[in-house]
Amino acid sequence: MKIAFTGGGTGGHFFPIIAVAEEVNKLVEERKLVNIKLYYLSSEPYDERALFENKIEFVRIHSGKWRRYFSLLNFIDLFRIAFGTIGAFIKLYFIFPDVIFSKGGYLSVPVVLAARVLGIPVFAHESDSLPGRATLLAARSARRVALSYAEAAEAFPPERQGRLLVTGNPIRNILKYPLTEGAREFLNLEPDVPVIFITGGSQGAQALNDVVVDALPELVKRYAVIHQVGKANLEAVRQRSKIVLENSPQANRYKLFDFLNPSAMRMVAGVAMVIISRAGSFIFEIAEWGVPAILVPIPEPISHDQRTNAFTYARSGAAMVIEQGNLLTSVLVSEIDRLATNPKLRETMVAAAKGFAKPEAARVIAVELLNIGLTHEK
Repeated sequence: MKIAFTGGGTGGHFFPIIAVAEEVNKLVEERKLVNIKLYYLSSEPYDERALFENKIEFVRIHSGKWRRYFSLLNFIDLFRIAFGTIGAFIKLYFIFPDVIFSKGGYLSVPVVLAARVLGIPVFAHESDSLPGRATLLAARSARRVALSYAEAAEAFPPERQGRLLVTGNPIRNILKYPLTEGAREFLNLEPDVPVIFITGGSQGAQALNDVVVDALPELVKRYAVIHQVGKANLEAVRQRSKIVLENSPQANRYKLFDFLNPSAMRMVAGVAMVIISRAGSFIFEIAEWGVPAILVPIPEPISHDQRTNAFTYARSGAAMVIEQGNLLTSVLVSEIDRLATNPKLRETMVAAAKGFAKPEAARVIAVELLNIGLTHEK
């Protein structure tokens, strides 16, 4: 049996694919299946080590991107999508997988279109509470569509409701369990100082970083601050943070990172009092860890889904939301202080986060994926 994975070239698309592949490989061993081959179709391998460790072969494809705003590039990219679909058709024809798992994003579109022509079953997954166009396109012919948020079902017409499955977002096994033992020592943190973890995602977020740096003189008086900024922003944040903390006796409480590997991330999760983040698929890691959150969604003109994600998660009681237009230094510090001084509120948010989490998401999807693939193979 052959299973192909496809999705946009970001961590939000790639790592859920890896989480599902991990569970597929476990099920293959448990069921003693043989001759299982896995493929990943995208423009770049993203993380070659993760592909190798999960026995996934990379197959390069190309596509254009349709923008939500007027741009002459949309005209050019129509041809890129067309040529990308032809290329995907040729590569799928020679691989001919028994099922395709589409994680969405513009790079999945040529694969889904080619699969429809070839009669290859598709299983789509949507990470956001407001489904993207790639998922809505895939849903027209997909055997199943897995949703991270139950609210996303409202975007699909009645005739497709029977194909929907609410699973949550798949999380890699290595990230599921926070580490507390030795975490403060490894991160060089003082024993009794509350810890704040701030991240803008794998690429960082400049608007969020700027406000955090401005707030540092106040924050380090009471908290240790672990700040992941992304490689592109590291040097600029380092220079600014040195200036603002120049006269602070607690400057060593600020820990700046471009990127945290999974082991370090688990340690941060084990000690964090609150996580401040954008509102992408990382919400599901936060929920899995049971850590209270302050979410700062990317504004709607840039991202159509993060604001909806943030408020959907906040309705569960696990998070607060600060919209970027309201993200002032004083507001950020005030909300953190409110959490720090209210243990009852933190307990409520922890319970809500754990209630929202869906730790079996990857397993549920892998079972469905294998069942579709085995049926098609026969």
